Amino acid sequence: MQHPDVFAFLSQRRSARPAMLSGPGPSAEQIRQILTIASRVPDHKKLAPWRFLTFAGTARADFGDVLVDALSEEQPEACTAGRLLTERERLTRAPLVIAAILSPKRTDVVPAQEQTLSAGAACLNLCLAANAMGFATAWLTEWYSYSPRVASALGLADHECVAGFIYVGSSAEPQADRDRPELDTIVSAWSRPATRMD
Repeated sequence: MQHPDVFAFLSQRRSARPAMLSGPGPSAEQIRQILTIASRVPDHKKLAPWRFLTFAGTARADFGDVLVDALSEEQPEACTAGRLLTERERLTRAPLVIAAILSPKRTDVVPAQEQTLSAGAACLNLCLAANAMGFATAWLTEWYSYSPRVASALGLADHECVAGFIYVGSSAEPQADRDRPELDTIVSAWSRPATRMD
């Protein structure tokens, strides 16, 4: 069965700039639906090597305090008044921010790379689900995804890391598309190597 509407939707999908996002954001039920769809991804042995943390309401500003503290400790030379204000307000750029956490399971059966790819697929499915509901999204990492102080504040275990912070909100205006790679530069057909004749 063909789904031309889905095909058209996917052919136009793109990320939004966080500065373009505003309210309203998803309702509690919509967030649940978005995260349910985010979890419907390839997942060898059904390990669920990912989890999610949501930031809404005052939690976004509260997390700004964490970012300011982390920046002050880890990059004191960057702590200008403007930069500190940016970090304090960073998560308030959207009404909802979801941190996707790569949480690989210790197993000899499923390679770590497969679990990482599954987490990436969960991030993209999250974006697609929100986009299908009419919301705009931005999947970012930025410096704080790699900050030890932030990891501690998020409650990450030693084997976990941030796969991305996904900003979700409404966009009053469509964002222009960006250049995409030419298929001829990224696609080739494999053929059996010629047998060398001695």
